[in-house]
Amino acid sequence: MPEIQYFIMIFEQPSIFPFGIRFDEPVTTITDLAVSFICFYAFFKLNKIKKRIRIHAYLRFYFLSMGIATFIGGVVGHGFLYLFDAQWEAPEWLVAFLSKIVGEGLMNEVANPWKLPGWLTSMFSIALVERASIEYARPFINKKVGKFFSWLNIIELMTFVTITFATLNFFFVEIHTAYGFLVIVLSFSLIVYLKTKKKGSKLFLIAIGFSSIGALFFMNKWGLSPWFNHFDISHTFLAFSAIFFYKGAKEIFKEPVNREISKNLSQV
Repeated sequence: MPEIQYFIMIFEQPSIFPFGIRFDEPVTTITDLAVSFICFYAFFKLNKIKKRIRIHAYLRFYFLSMGIATFIGGVVGHGFLYLFDAQWEAPEWLVAFLSKIVGEGLMNEVANPWKLPGWLTSMFSIALVERASIEYARPFINKKVGKFFSWLNIIELMTFVTITFATLNFFFVEIHTAYGFLVIVLSFSLIVYLKTKKKGSKLFLIAIGFSSIGALFFMNKWGLSPWFNHFDISHTFLAFSAIFFYKGAKEIFKEPVNREISKNLSQV
């Protein structure tokens, strides 16, 4: 029986030259900036809310840092990366060790170091929304479990930041993001939703859904055309995800879960 082969057409986005200025990946840059605008808008709106609880701080700075990350990613990482040039090599022992885990082919995908500011800021942002989700679910989980995941949050962030900085490989940013959204935010938001049916946790789950769909398009490089490729589709879904995270955050601040509610629920 003949073997069936599948081909994925990867659309490379052409540069444009408005007023004689080279502008690479214009739609990708603009969709990145759209995510940035939504995040900055969410930060300024949430910053006007006077509640000063821990989850409020985590979510405010999640939007601020994600806004910064996507702005840098759009302008420096895509639109004008050609203006920034730097090179370095990861330690050979680290490359050899990681190659045994993820494969040599993947470890050869080394990016321009100027992509790091956007990548690392986004990783910090994901860590903040993780902490917000853990804090949100604290009334419904064992104190030791909450403390464990709070410490794990710091350890995994430092670990993946170090590896990403050393290898210049976006794959580790993807792993960190997938862990943060699909393991931490999804799990703890689901715990709160199942216990309370609160709208904030439901909106967070919807946000994770949009992020997951965007990740599928990005990882599989599914695009529609050079002018709307896998980057652009992924950014579009991330924009919707940011909107639902913002809506969820507003609901959480309106009706934060407290320990008295959790005690009453546990007696039902």
